[in-house]
Formats: sequence, C-alpha cells, structure tokens
Amino acid sequence: MTDEEILELAAENQRQAFNVVKDSRVIECWQKTGAKVNLVGSLKTGLLMTHRDIDFHVYTRKLDAAQSFEAMKNLAGNLKIKKVDYVNLADEEDCCLEWHAFYEAVKGEVWQIDMIHMPENAKYAGYFEKTAERILQVMTPAQKRVILRLKYETPEDMKISGIEYYMAVLRDGVQNFDEFCRWRQQHPQQGIITWMP
Repeated sequence: MTDEEILELAAENQRQAFNVVKDSRVIECWQKTGAKVNLVGSLKTGLLMTHRDIDFHVYTRKLDAAQSFEAMKNLAGNLKIKKVDYVNLADEEDCCLEWHAFYEAVKGEVWQIDMIHMPENAKYAGYFEKTAERILQVMTPAQKRVILRLKYETPEDMKISGIEYYMAVLRDGVQNFDEFCRWRQQHPQQGIITWMP
C-alpha cells in the first residue's frame, strides 16, 4: 500500500470514528451526568489506523460509581452498543473507573469506545490531553506517514500501545516495522507510559 493510500485509509477511519461518536451520543451521555469529556488518543492526534478504538477521558468533581453507571445506562440504550465492560481501578495508581463499550457499525465493524472516568484532581488528570497536543505540535508530515504505516503493518494479534509508536518515531527516529520490532525489544514498556514529546 502506498503512503497516499495509507493516508486516505486513515482519513476514512477518522471520518467513521467521528460518525460513531456522533451516533452513539457518548459525549452527551456523560455530559447529562455533569461530567466533562475530553477526546484523547489516536483519534485526537489523527493517527487512528486499523485498530478501531476511540478514547475519552471523563472528569467529575469526585469519583462516583453511581454517576458512572448512569452515563453507561444512557449509552447502553443505543441498540448499536452490543457490550460494555467495566473495571474499578479507584484504589489503583490510575484512580479511575474504566469502561469499554463496543459499538457495531452498519457494515458490521465493531468500534471500541474506551472511557476513563476520573476525578478532576486525579494524578493523571489532563496529562494525556497535553501529550496529544504535544504530538500534534511536533509531528512532521513524514513522521505521521511512518507512524501510520507502522500501525498498518502491525499484525492484528499484536497488542501495542499507541504511545510506543510515537516514542519510537518521534523520539528515536524509527523508520520501518523491522526497526520498530527491534526497538520494542530494547525498550520494553510496563504500566502507564508517561512519555511526552
């Protein structure tokens, strides 16, 4: 696949993802409970490729499971939401409630909507929003093409965090998938990755 075709595919995936956000009304479901909702991750940075996931960080004054479940009740009323997973990490470093909703599009593709609900004063509040902004500020068009190609060439069964691609390309100059695989062996990542360009 040429660079132009990869860019076109990424642009089409972005369009589809924003349609999922609009049709699921995920932002409104949270806002109805008084929460503030921020888009983060690959959709925010324009680096969404083959992995259909949409990331939100959701903030409320305090971490309230009832408020979280209220938002999910609203979201699950949409017939295209086929499954919802929940993880309570309130007593972990993340201090969050983690939700994953699975939205089935018209053509059968499944989109994962990740929602991390945390209090406004949480350790990582706002951090990943700043990371996305920094990536957008420093990334060149050539680096964007490399990142999208790496994501495109990653086998479906390999679980790789988006930030690993960004570190490898933006910080360390990785140019192709073989280099990226070697880079990952030399830079094993665990837990929450807090690198920011």
